[in-house]
Amino acid sequence: MLGMMIAGETFASSRSVVEKPIVVILMGPPGAGKGTHAKPLGEQLGIPHISTGDLFRENIQNQTSLGQTAKSYINAGRLVPDAVVLDMLFARIDQPDCNQGYILDGFPRTVAQAEALDPRLKNSRVIAVNLNVPDPLLVERITGRLACKECGKLYHKKYSAPASQGQCDLCQGTLFQRDDDKEEILKKRLEVYRAQTEPLIEYYGKKDVLREINAADSPDSVFHLVLDQIAEPVARG
Repeated sequence: MLGMMIAGETFASSRSVVEKPIVVILMGPPGAGKGTHAKPLGEQLGIPHISTGDLFRENIQNQTSLGQTAKSYINAGRLVPDAVVLDMLFARIDQPDCNQGYILDGFPRTVAQAEALDPRLKNSRVIAVNLNVPDPLLVERITGRLACKECGKLYHKKYSAPASQGQCDLCQGTLFQRDDDKEEILKKRLEVYRAQTEPLIEYYGKKDVLREINAADSPDSVFHLVLDQIAEPVARG
């Protein structure tokens, strides 16, 4: 991988000067684009993208002790305790591929989780990127999403519509709207975000690691804005 260009150098070569690993915390409400940008951002920077949702699925599928514990809470309709979530996360970031840094997508969700994570970040260069999107656009983005029942491919009624209405281009499976993407559910998700996760903006702002991004533009434009915000502190060394 060539890496990201920073003042005539690649990101990889610039990082040789920076001893601390880079930890990028992607923040923003549902529909802001965290999932859209996290994976390609990790590929560009040469560091793994860590999604707490993926961690849950992997641990449950592999029937690890943490996965079984999490599943017991989920099956009972209860929230998985922070201690279990943290154990899963710490087990992941202790793996060798995270030595140079990683991208967190979906974590932390609360100030309490951020405080529990802080001791693990003492020797890292932390950049918290907050993706700002107006509520009306969030509603449009999420309520327009469609998924294939067969292969899981995602579409959008406005931005990436299938060739045939209601049918997947890849496997001809039936498209449907997930319950979480319905407007009444989205409003509840946004309420939870405002109450529990939005305070992280102030939390990381006080630590002087917060970078605000206008994420209402095109995905390509937003992606490059995020890269620029990450490149600046890296180039400073």
